[in-house]
Amino acid sequence: MSILPAINNALGADWRERTSAESRLLPQGKLSGPMPWVIAIMIGLTVVATASGLALRNTARAARADVAGGVTVQIVHGAPRERDRQANAALAALKSAPGVAEARLVPQKELDALVEPWLGTTAGDDVNALPVPALIDVRLSGSADANRLGALRQALRGKAPAARIDAQASWLAPVFEAVHALQWLAGGLIALLAFATIATVLLASRNALGNHRGTIEIVHMLGGTDAQIARIFQRSMAVDAAAGGIGGLLLGVVVTSLLGRQFAALGSGMMAAGGLAWSDWLAICCIPVGGVLLAVLTARLTVLSALRRML
Repeated sequence: MSILPAINNALGADWRERTSAESRLLPQGKLSGPMPWVIAIMIGLTVVATASGLALRNTARAARADVAGGVTVQIVHGAPRERDRQANAALAALKSAPGVAEARLVPQKELDALVEPWLGTTAGDDVNALPVPALIDVRLSGSADANRLGALRQALRGKAPAARIDAQASWLAPVFEAVHALQWLAGGLIALLAFATIATVLLASRNALGNHRGTIEIVHMLGGTDAQIARIFQRSMAVDAAAGGIGGLLLGVVVTSLLGRQFAALGSGMMAAGGLAWSDWLAICCIPVGGVLLAVLTARLTVLSALRRML
C-alpha cells in the first residue's frame, strides 16, 4: 500500500515538469495586453443585451397573462340615462353569461381620473355633458378568442345595443410586436458580439503565431508536437478570456442594475413585471464561461490549422 503515494507523487511531478516545459517554449500572454480588455467589452455588451432580451421576454409574458382573458365593454350613448340603463343591463347579462369569471362596472370616479389628463375635467365640471362611454371590465375564465367575443356580443345585442366589445389583448398587439422585434434585435446583437469575439481571438492567435514563427519551427525540429504548441496558446487565451470575462460580467451587471432602476422609476406595471428572475441571472452568469470556452476553442483551432500549413 505504501507504493501508491510514491506513484502519485511521481505522476504529479512528471505532469508539473511537462507543464513547466511547455510554458517555457513560448512567452505567455500578459493581462496588461489588449485582449482581456477587448473580451471584457464584448462580455459586458453581451450581458447587457442578454439581460435586455430576458427582461423584454418577462414583460411580454406578464402582459399577455394579464390581458389574456380581459375584455372591455363600452356603452357608447349620448344620453346619460340610457347609457346607464344599458350599462346596468349589460352588467347583469355578463355576470350570468357562461365563461365569465368576473364583471365590474368601472365607477364614474375612475373614468373621471382617466379622462382628466386629456380633457381637463375637475370635480366641479359636468362630466355627464361629455360623451364619455360607460366601461365594464370583464375577466373571462379562459382566453378571449373570437368565438367567446362573438358569444358575448350575441348576449348583449338585445339588452345593450350600444355595447362595443373588445379584447384587451388587441389593444396591446402593437406593443407585443414591438417587444418581439426588440427581442430579435437583442438576439442579433448577441450573435454579432460572439462573431466579433471569434474574429478578435482568431486575429490575435494568428498574430502571436507570426511573432513566434521562428521559435515554433525550432520547437518542431526538437520534437515538439502541434498539440503542445496549441496548448500554450489556448492556456494563455484562457487566462486572458477569464480575466476579461469577469470584468465584463461585473460591468454588465452594474449597467443592467442602473437601467433596471431607471425603468422601475417610471412606475409602469409592465416595467415592474419585466424584472429578472434567479434563473435569468444564472444564465447571465454563465456568459463569461461561454466566452472563455469560445475563445479557447477558437485559439486552439486557429493554431492547429496554422501549424498544419507551416509543415
